[in-house]
Amino acid sequence: MAEVTQYFSNLPWLELMAMLLALAYVVLAANGSLWCWPAAFISTALYTIIFYDVLLLMDSALNLYYLVMAFYGYWIWQKKHPQVNYQKTSLEVISLPANKHLKIGITLAAISLVLGYVMANYTPAAFPYLDTFTTVFAIFATYLVTQKVLENWLYWLVIDTVSIYLYLEKGLFPTAALFVIYIIIASYGYVKWYGFYKNNQLTLSAQISN
Repeated sequence: MAEVTQYFSNLPWLELMAMLLALAYVVLAANGSLWCWPAAFISTALYTIIFYDVLLLMDSALNLYYLVMAFYGYWIWQKKHPQVNYQKTSLEVISLPANKHLKIGITLAAISLVLGYVMANYTPAAFPYLDTFTTVFAIFATYLVTQKVLENWLYWLVIDTVSIYLYLEKGLFPTAALFVIYIIIASYGYVKWYGFYKNNQLTLSAQISN
């Protein structure tokens, strides 16, 4: 009990703030809210610093990419969301065929191996291969979010599971807890977006019939 009390008395509040904002981003994204992107921008700015401090260099670099994608995601969702109302926009949830995801997965895995080798042999990065794997796949998954591709949530389920192990090993316990919650939200997001996708398909079929 004393150890638990001591831990929370020394809780890294910067990490906690980043965690809460990152959680807000995922919840808002799962519900198709434009406000997910400002939350993403602030949380990723904080995590860029946090991950660099513990030598998760690829995660730190990934969060710089997230900063750019937060701007891009806000721009494209705002452009497609004149009323900031998911159901009334022209940017609809889409789904990519399984064979395309397979080809993409093989390509991303190959890139991860090459970059992981570089990180393992030329940098002081911790867990270079796993860290690179989560980074490369997260880059692509984030792009899928901006384009509202349904399967982005399946990518995140795998990425988040691997990330939990990395953060536990580096002592980032609030962030590890966040990623457990991410897995739950990713499952919710997939179900929610699947409902959007099916509704879009029914609407399209009705329009074609008419």
